[in-house]
Amino acid sequence: MNRTDIHGIELEVAHIPGPPERPPLVFLHEGLGSVSMWSQRDRDWPRELCAGTGRAGWLYSRRGYGHSDPVADVRGEPRGGAFWHVGRHAPDYMHREAWQVLPELLQRLGIDRPVLIGHSDGASIALLHASRYPVAACVVMAPHVFVEDIAIQAIDEARRLYETSIAERGLRQRLARHHADVDNAFYQWNDIWLSPAFRRFDIRADCSAIRAPLLAIQGLNDEYGSLQQLREIEARVPGVQTLELADCGHSPHRDQPEQLTSAIVGFLSNVY
Repeated sequence: MNRTDIHGIELEVAHIPGPPERPPLVFLHEGLGSVSMWSQRDRDWPRELCAGTGRAGWLYSRRGYGHSDPVADVRGEPRGGAFWHVGRHAPDYMHREAWQVLPELLQRLGIDRPVLIGHSDGASIALLHASRYPVAACVVMAPHVFVEDIAIQAIDEARRLYETSIAERGLRQRLARHHADVDNAFYQWNDIWLSPAFRRFDIRADCSAIRAPLLAIQGLNDEYGSLQQLREIEARVPGVQTLELADCGHSPHRDQPEQLTSAIVGFLSNVY
């Protein structure tokens, strides 16, 4: 396991080697994700995608996820700091990740124009980053550009399942295999999404500033979001390509990996 220090917080980082002359893929995980959660069911999807696109790859776990340092007092009152906050997330936590943390990490890794591969919260972070910083391209799976009732209902159900997990394959037990501090990972995501203040989260206006090639993907059976997420992006980003996947829930890289990989390889074939 490799770790990189960002303003006193160590983040878990993993590298997939590839040609140095092409912009690498940078994977941005979901709200309960981590470096290890990208590769499940005996499949290393990031490595497959890097091989298919002929690019190197970088993965990292955000603070409080995987083996990155935890968020201090994660359920306490939010307090600001010089760079990192303490306590619960504020509604702009994805903006901060996209506009403060990710640029620092990319600079530390020596990456100027990444190809961002984002999933769920990571997809929203990718869109926000691409709205302000240069990227070679951006691929977003199950993005959240505004808050839907379907997402709140699914996240509320996730809390119920997490807090009542007793079986070996319960939600808490499954997540604990991927996070050093599983409560830190779960509640930093769940508490803010279920807070009344987060209902105002809306990045549709920010998407209008994106000029890089963009591929937006949604599963038709996504329990956390509807196709309206893609429609809102289409209305604001000129030239965006969209892909709707049948028999696919919230995680296209797990539900339809072959179709997803083929689509991304094709999309990036004309991107330097």
